[in-house]
Formats: sequence, C-alpha cells, structure tokens
Amino acid sequence: MTEGNARFVAGEPRHPRQDVERRNELAGGQRPRAALFGCSDSRLAAEIIFDEGLGDLFVVRNAGQVISDSVVGSLEYAVGVLEVPLIVVLAHDACGAVGAAIESVRPDAPALPPLIWRQIAPIVPAVRRVLGGRDAATALDPEEVGREHLRDTVAQLLHASELISQAVADGRLAIVGANYRLAEGTASPVVIIGDAGDQPAA
Repeated sequence: MTEGNARFVAGEPRHPRQDVERRNELAGGQRPRAALFGCSDSRLAAEIIFDEGLGDLFVVRNAGQVISDSVVGSLEYAVGVLEVPLIVVLAHDACGAVGAAIESVRPDAPALPPLIWRQIAPIVPAVRRVLGGRDAATALDPEEVGREHLRDTVAQLLHASELISQAVADGRLAIVGANYRLAEGTASPVVIIGDAGDQPAA
C-alpha cells in the first residue's frame, strides 16, 4: 500500500488488477491483502489513493471513521474469515465530521439533526482533550483533533473486539492508524499496533 500511495502521489498510478481477467478471477471469492476503515469523504477513495485493484482491499467507511457495531462486525469478518493481516484506519485533514465536532462544543453552536449528532459525538472527547480546559471558543487545530480522534478510534476498535485484539496479540494482525493529506495525496502513519513492517509512526 505504501508503494501504491507513492505512485499516486507522483501522478504515476498503474491501476493494477482492474481488468476483465481480474474480475473473472475474483468471481468465486475474495482474498484481500488488507482491510481499510476510513472516512466516507468523497476525496478518500481507498483503491485510488493506494493504487490498488479489485479484490485488494476490504473497505469499510463512515463519516469521521467512527467506531460502531457494524464497523467492528465488518472488520471482524475481514480478520476472522478473510484473514487479512493488516487493518488501516484512515483519517484525513479538513474532515467535515471533525469540524462539526469542534463547532458542536462552542457555546453558541446550533443544534444538529439527531442522527448527525450521534455520528459526530464520539469525536467530541478528542475535541475536549485538545481544548485541555481552555474556553470552548478557543480556536483549535482540526488536524490535531483529527489525530487525537484517530488514536481514539484505534483504541476503541481494540477495546470493542476481542477477536481483533487477540489477533494482534497473536502476531497475526497489525493495525496502522494513518492520516491522509488531501492536497499532497500522502498517507502517513500516526499510530502502529503490531508488526506492520518498517513504517515509522509520525
């Protein structure tokens, strides 16, 4: 995935394994190389930014990459049934869900529709930690909040799933929390759990 992202950043994608032969090969089953849990943002198309092909990634997405039962169940399927050796949790800069969570703690914040509030509420603890007791009107760096939320997401995934945490403990699975920069196209590790190769955490 690192090599594919480098090709994408350089503007030299190969678009591998996207032909008729690959499609036919996969008709009988899948064996993805990794699972990716990321934000639903339209600018974060996983197979494009990592220059992957059909059947390479098992992708789960929602706004703000917020842990839920459906997310955990999907990732447990990827680990327990498809036996992926890697989960990438992908956050990004300029995230609308993070921005909404930051705005929601301001004293004059308008009420959000209930389901949108429920989606962004898990990001609010990261906002409050970055605030660190300062006034809620304080300007915050959305990227700092996003990285804090990314760490929370990885921790929540491990806490929510005994199957996934056991796979990490057994050395069968690594989890990488990475941050994607929209303008540059780069995906950089922020937190690494387990043996994910030689990627340094940022």
